[in-house]
Amino acid sequence: MPSLEQTCGQTCGRGGSRQLSAPRLRGDTPERAGLDPEEIRDLISEVHELTTGTRPWAAGAVLIVGRGPYLAVEEAMGWAVRYAAYDEEKEAGVELPPGSRVQMTTSTPFDLASLTKLFTSVAAVQQIERGTLGIDARVGAYLPDFRAAVVHGITVRQLLTHTSGLRPELPLYDCADDGERLERLRAEAPIGVPGTYCYSDLNMLLLQHVLERITGRSLDVLIHDGITRPLGMTATHFGPCPRAAATEDQRRPWAKAERGMLRGVVHDENAWALGGVAGHAGLFSTGRDLAVFCRALLSGGAYGPARILGPDFVELLLTPPGFGFAVDQPWFMGELAGRGAAGHTGFTGSSLVVDPVTDTFLVLLANTVHPRRRGADSRPRASAGTRVARAVRGR
Repeated sequence: MPSLEQTCGQTCGRGGSRQLSAPRLRGDTPERAGLDPEEIRDLISEVHELTTGTRPWAAGAVLIVGRGPYLAVEEAMGWAVRYAAYDEEKEAGVELPPGSRVQMTTSTPFDLASLTKLFTSVAAVQQIERGTLGIDARVGAYLPDFRAAVVHGITVRQLLTHTSGLRPELPLYDCADDGERLERLRAEAPIGVPGTYCYSDLNMLLLQHVLERITGRSLDVLIHDGITRPLGMTATHFGPCPRAAATEDQRRPWAKAERGMLRGVVHDENAWALGGVAGHAGLFSTGRDLAVFCRALLSGGAYGPARILGPDFVELLLTPPGFGFAVDQPWFMGELAGRGAAGHTGFTGSSLVVDPVTDTFLVLLANTVHPRRRGADSRPRASAGTRVARAVRGR
């Protein structure tokens, strides 16, 4: 198994001071990582089966499991590109000839979809740690031109915990131009009771505007300079990303735009309409890079010589109710949930879970919307989480 040793900068992402080095990941056996090898073999077999057959759960997948500094599993299955289009009449994908398909590899980038929210959240907590952003500050204090946020007193904490009352999304992809899209966001008032949980892409879009206003830098620059560059995550960036796993033959009526088969451009219609850089979606990454991200979180914000957050601020992200991260959600974590595991899923088929109690992480990337979106099915994610939890207990 190839090593994950990567060259990181000698300074942290929080201002340049030298930090004590944290362990980097290295490939090793499940036994060395303290994982039951039989459970791990069953896990790999189950994920492989998800990518086979005429109607697989996903055309392809990459599975990553680690514990402590050890990368115990790094497996690729199926196809990064399997279909040319979706046939409405046959209700099936139009398969490419075998010679034209693209095999999935462990270095294949994926459209992360809502895993982007985790990076936006980390960027926000970095500003909280610096003192340039207040946890309970009102959004209107930073964005006085966002009239609805001012009137309704939406706070930064509410954005990070999805308790602002904002609706799940707006059809920004139907707006005529960027000016109209911005005006819709400025005028959008909560429809729910503030303080009540309602998962919303709009929270992260408003948070993006807050971060860009207080720093004078765009979100892609903030994430690159503050997270991916110091951690050595060289394969993680906003699109385009030509080598990425394909997603959807995006057409109405099942989708919200007419774009055809997508590969290397963001799948989310609103992120696409916003130019590909958005607080809720738009990042592309690989399993290896996300393993580094998970390891940094489990190490209290450090990886190698780099530190992106202090331990107390990582705790803010990962403890209930979670700042951007979902905590103890069995529907996609399986038996990893219940002791403080945190993570997220993405519409395109991405997911990650970190379990601070056992120092374990699970990354499952799959192009489940290739060749077209279907009803959400996170049972395979939950099953993978349960296998990993049992692998830990089995040792």
